[in-house]
Amino acid sequence: MENVAQIEKKLWEAADYLRANSKLTSTEYYMPVLGLIFLRHAYNRFLKAEDEIKQHLPSRGGVTRAITKDDFVSKGALFLREHAKFDYLLNLSADNDKGQAISKAMEAIEEDYEALKGVLPKEYHIFDNDLLTNLLKVFNNKALQTANGDVFGRIYEYFLMNFAIEGAQDKGEFFTPVSLVETIVNIIEPDHGMVLDPACGSGGMFVQTSHFLEESGRKAYQAVTFYGQEKTETTIRLAKMNLAVHGLEGNIVEGNTFYDDKHELFSKCDFVMANPPFNVDKVDSEKIKGDVRLPFGLPGVNKEKQVSNGNYLWISFFYSYLNDKGRAGFVMSSQASSAGNQDKEVRRKLIETGHVDVMVAIGSNFFYTRTVPCELWFFDKAKPEERKDKVLMLDARGIYRKVTRTINDFSPEQLKNLTAITWLYRGHTTGYLALIKQYYASISKEAALLPGRMDEFSAMLAKYAEKLDEFLHWVLTSNLDAALQQSYQEAVGEAQAAVERYRQDWATLEEKLAIWLKNYAVLPETNQEHQAASDAFAPLAAELKALRKELDAAVKALLRVSDVVEKELDAKKQPTWDGREMNRLGKELDALRQVANEQLKLPRYFYKQIHWLQSRFPDAVLVDVPGLVKLADRSEIEQKDWSLTPGRYVGVAPQEMDEDFDFEQAMRDIHVELAGWNEEAVKLGKEIQANFEELGI
Repeated sequence: MENVAQIEKKLWEAADYLRANSKLTSTEYYMPVLGLIFLRHAYNRFLKAEDEIKQHLPSRGGVTRAITKDDFVSKGALFLREHAKFDYLLNLSADNDKGQAISKAMEAIEEDYEALKGVLPKEYHIFDNDLLTNLLKVFNNKALQTANGDVFGRIYEYFLMNFAIEGAQDKGEFFTPVSLVETIVNIIEPDHGMVLDPACGSGGMFVQTSHFLEESGRKAYQAVTFYGQEKTETTIRLAKMNLAVHGLEGNIVEGNTFYDDKHELFSKCDFVMANPPFNVDKVDSEKIKGDVRLPFGLPGVNKEKQVSNGNYLWISFFYSYLNDKGRAGFVMSSQASSAGNQDKEVRRKLIETGHVDVMVAIGSNFFYTRTVPCELWFFDKAKPEERKDKVLMLDARGIYRKVTRTINDFSPEQLKNLTAITWLYRGHTTGYLALIKQYYASISKEAALLPGRMDEFSAMLAKYAEKLDEFLHWVLTSNLDAALQQSYQEAVGEAQAAVERYRQDWATLEEKLAIWLKNYAVLPETNQEHQAASDAFAPLAAELKALRKELDAAVKALLRVSDVVEKELDAKKQPTWDGREMNRLGKELDALRQVANEQLKLPRYFYKQIHWLQSRFPDAVLVDVPGLVKLADRSEIEQKDWSLTPGRYVGVAPQEMDEDFDFEQAMRDIHVELAGWNEEAVKLGKEIQANFEELGI
């Protein structure tokens, strides 16, 4: 997944370039292109499943049983007929009608899978052969030929996002950022029964549920049943394609959830997840005033007998779909948690049920098409009696990773750490301790890899220094100006000191790491053992950080010697100096420096995750942490006018001197910002130039 952002961008630019040079609009273009991504992913899953199936096929009398469609179902993959395989379409000769061939491939898949009837795009006749040939080549990118489902899921969403921005869909409401979906799934843990998303968009909640189940060794089709409702037929097609490409099925129907309950699942669902459209107005109150899904009554209704904001309709619906042990998690506008008037009355009644479980505040820029912050709401109708009058308030607005100038998400570790807080809230200490143990396993794994990486770097460092030494004889025996001689000798002296300092400190640190690894060859289990392991690793973490600087300094000092040799001593004219060779070695040295530097970061990175948790929850139990988390009781919530806004409860974290300020991360964030502005400037410049050309200027 490390290079997936570059792959996404490259694929999008190539595909968008082809569209821009055709006569197709984004609306005509987006579904067929998503269909090709579907075919590419389906073919990857087919090949992987086919290989696994062949290894375990039974044979009788020396004859192996033929592969069937059912074999692929058990592997969570689609069976593909020969003419529906991506490679077959890619290798068709130029005189074949590619549009017709791709449409027939889609028809073949629909014939084999009832759930996909009428879902897959078949509008390829509007494309000319060259455009389709080039698109097939785009999605035959080498990086995609063995890509897994996570990569394709990202690419699928990236294309959805870009098509949304291009205007192919209304405000990009058909999918939810993965970070938010993962947070919802991790907190409600949908591991059985009926799972409903009444505003299902492209089906991201269902896909992430399947990933959640896979991590525990379970299959989604065995554990849960997916139900979805969506108001537009086109978005339903997107959802069914998304499910199918992940080997999933769901009962997804068309309907406006404000007025229709197509599945009639009132009080039947084990889990409800959703990202509904926020702040919808003009909902006809007359059509819904007797709806059984509104157990707390109508929210605010205006003079025209319209619900002026639909947020609390959604909130009530989600609650009402749950059975008496059900859980719900959903995205909601940050305005809703403190809304007044009749909305507050609905919220009060909801809080008084004791079923509001967790509230999580999310910062800005998590959505592709809107920058506003939001909140995640969680209900649990099976809350134990001791937590009935309490709500976990979690303010995660300051926790994020910058992806682009306008997009943030959670890193995998940030997501795990937030989930761990909810485990402590529910008394699942074992999960919390298991996560810390997992981080220790990562420290051990990455620390064990360090000697190999460092040896490769050290060998190249020595080789580069030797090449400089070969030139030293010429310098010392030449008739160079005394000032130049001194300049060179100073640079050499600095380099020798920097290299020696790095070598000595790495040797010392390597020995200490080896001792730590030996002492914790058996990973710690209890919280007390975890604390001891952390205390033992803390000075090593500081030394890892210091060594990275020394490593960089050693390379920089050696490269400076080369710079002095070439620029001040004019060594390029000397037969004993091979500038090209030194340049090549310099690039190799810098590449190995980066590898070693990255490896030095990793043990410390996982230690920082442990420290983040232990410094806040030292006894492995939930405590209030200013600026982050507070367990609020109902009396306090009532005093705050029934508000469910986490920031009103957790307060502000005390100002501290950050001794561990991550300068490199700050610089990376600045670089991301700058790159985003530059990219937009280039795009805007092209648009301006095109406008001038149209005007004949």
